[in-house]
Amino acid sequence: MDNPLKKMINKFGLPRIIIAGFFILLVIGASAFQMNMPQFFGDILRRWGMFGILALAMVPAVQCGIGLNFGISMGIVGGLLGGIIVIQLNIAQNPSLVAIHPLFAAWVAILVAILIGVVLATGIGYLYGQLLNRVKGSEMTVTTYVGFSVIAFMNMVWMLLPFDNGELIWPNAGKGMRNTISLASSFSEVMNKTMAFGMGDFLFPTGLLLFFFLMCFLVWLFMRSKTGMAMTAAGANPMFAKAAGINVNKMRLIGTTISTVLAAVGILVYAQGFGFMQLYNGPMMMGFTSVAAVLIGGATPKRALIVHVLIGTFLFQGIMTLGLPVVNQIIPEGNLSEVMRMIISNGIIIYALTQAKGGDGRE
Repeated sequence: MDNPLKKMINKFGLPRIIIAGFFILLVIGASAFQMNMPQFFGDILRRWGMFGILALAMVPAVQCGIGLNFGISMGIVGGLLGGIIVIQLNIAQNPSLVAIHPLFAAWVAILVAILIGVVLATGIGYLYGQLLNRVKGSEMTVTTYVGFSVIAFMNMVWMLLPFDNGELIWPNAGKGMRNTISLASSFSEVMNKTMAFGMGDFLFPTGLLLFFFLMCFLVWLFMRSKTGMAMTAAGANPMFAKAAGINVNKMRLIGTTISTVLAAVGILVYAQGFGFMQLYNGPMMMGFTSVAAVLIGGATPKRALIVHVLIGTFLFQGIMTLGLPVVNQIIPEGNLSEVMRMIISNGIIIYALTQAKGGDGRE
């Protein structure tokens, strides 16, 4: 029977409706427990902007045909290296830059880190794309394996890098990167603080959200360019695209490289929001949480749009922000943070993939 409820479910998709309903339920629960809702909504907006670009990295990957890119940790490594180099060079503490304004010096530092990360991620993404062109049909398996392998490899590299800045290396050993690197003296919260305004406990991170929306707009423009449309065609129907004269392997290579570059930018935006960078196994699950976010928004293994990133990231971060405090109110003394995070993110991936019906899911 074709009733309005069924039409709504068909339009928005059952997974998205369930997650949105769960988020609304958490908002009601948090209000019932008289939690500080203005502060919570400020935190949701901050996390939305911080995590959004990592989720955005899924769009070119899915559209070019490699599917959900669990291997964005390779781009993340490039971004982390960019941040480390900036700290090593003390760019944010340059007297001439600080004399203009400390916030200006911090912006120069993070933009240089992004530039270095983009250059490194471009090379990494190109090699990564070449690999994926040789394993067509098994991309999601390979991206997961390669992503974990890169993290394991970098665990050794972090101990061998020849940096000597005291903020980077272990104080007693004299070498080897710290597990957690503070950004307090470089670009900590630079985007969050830029043009930020608030009322009471609510803080609107204007600069952070503007940067996130700018990145979304740039990806949107690219996807509507001649190359972007050719890339989408190659991902949707490789045989037809090849018959139309499109170089499918080249389009897949471009999409993979852009996805890797966005991951490098995303991790720096994410790190500045928290005020520190985590090395070693810190980035290991980033691919899974990014995939979970876009799937919540309505993406499938064959189709991902900017709107999926915006909706999915907001709902995902909203659930992460409100879910744990509400659960802790219901179950006092319960240290369920990491368990709940794993259950929600992995459960969403499994459920959304089972609803994808071969990748031809609805928007």
